[in-house]
Amino acid sequence: MAPDARRATLTRRVRSMGGRLVRRFGLLPAGTPDGLGQDDELVGRSWPYEVLVYFADTSEALYQIEQWYSTLEVLDAEHRVVVVTRDSRTAARVRAGSSLDVRTIAHYTTLDDVLARSSTKLALYVNHNPENFTCLRFGTLVHVSLMHGDSDKVVTVSNQTKAYDFSFVAGRAAVDRMARYATLYDAQARCIPVGRPQLDEQTAERERHRMLRTPDDLPTVLYAPTWEGGQRSAEYGSVASHGLAVVRALVESGRYRVLYRPHPLTGVRDASYGEADAAIRSYLDGLAPDRQAPGGWDGGGELATAFARADLLVCDVSGVAMDWLATGSPLVITRPAGPVAVARSPLTDLAPSLAAQDADGVVALVDRELGLDPTRAERLALREYYLGDTAPGAATAAFVEACERLFEVRDTELARIEAATQE
Repeated sequence: MAPDARRATLTRRVRSMGGRLVRRFGLLPAGTPDGLGQDDELVGRSWPYEVLVYFADTSEALYQIEQWYSTLEVLDAEHRVVVVTRDSRTAARVRAGSSLDVRTIAHYTTLDDVLARSSTKLALYVNHNPENFTCLRFGTLVHVSLMHGDSDKVVTVSNQTKAYDFSFVAGRAAVDRMARYATLYDAQARCIPVGRPQLDEQTAERERHRMLRTPDDLPTVLYAPTWEGGQRSAEYGSVASHGLAVVRALVESGRYRVLYRPHPLTGVRDASYGEADAAIRSYLDGLAPDRQAPGGWDGGGELATAFARADLLVCDVSGVAMDWLATGSPLVITRPAGPVAVARSPLTDLAPSLAAQDADGVVALVDRELGLDPTRAERLALREYYLGDTAPGAATAAFVEACERLFEVRDTELARIEAATQE
């Protein structure tokens, strides 16, 4: 071998070895899958799964799939489910947090090989990660977007939705939103309302917390803002524009306890959000640590638990607002500080809006909403429109039934294609 060829070969080997070491020791930049797959043990074999949940993200985005664990476990009891990741660290976290089977696949050719040998029928996705196209290419599956919440953010009418065969949505509101704002998209045919299975246990959780309340407890306001979004056009978050002023005003009124629950991605794109988040936490940490302390922050756990502790929600345009409707309690929605598009809806028209320049006036707004709740009847009427049937268990059952209907759709389509090729 010529010297130049030997040097080139050696360079490739060093780079390959270096890449493996970087992945093995977790030295990759945040958000980069480590690609440490189980490909060698999967190639040449079939698997028993009817449903594949494709999650290409790293652990920073686990909140998007975590909210689906319980629902997917119910589905798995009747139809085997596997979560496919591209990152071994994420796979370990999914295994630790759920009873679901997980496989890490680094190369799409491995998935191609396994699916060709298996009877997998349905692929589910909880976000619009561009890597989803690695799995979307397979025509033997029916592909369904679940997303990780319903909201009036423009992302819910993203053109990316067209990549999937169907979208499971919470209620009629999502169908109408897509029909109104999405171009060249048949929302009536491709959106399937299944409710919000994540809310099935919320009523019981709320009742447990109410039984622990005493007449002397201050009313609790939950401030649950969203993050700054992946780009300026999706910047609905209020942490930097409203956050500390809202929390301080409520606490210093002496009339309310404040529970602050920031979005887990707060500050990942815009440092000012991270700084504002730290300022709010620091302020709340400095308050008296007794039972009646007028504030605290929630670093994680089930959203239903935070909902159960609260009497009123202050939030941004986000999925949190929709889920809160199930509680029947009042809410206030912040107005984005920047020129961000909001898909106008019955809820954004109805709910009181709080602009950044009026953040100090939040106490009077909360006083009115908790004291009079002037829009209660209209808000309760919107609950089914946005969330479907909120009776415990109803949405989970609807989800499983919708998956089973799509199994039949898939089988019918494959039979049609096979017949066409034989003509």
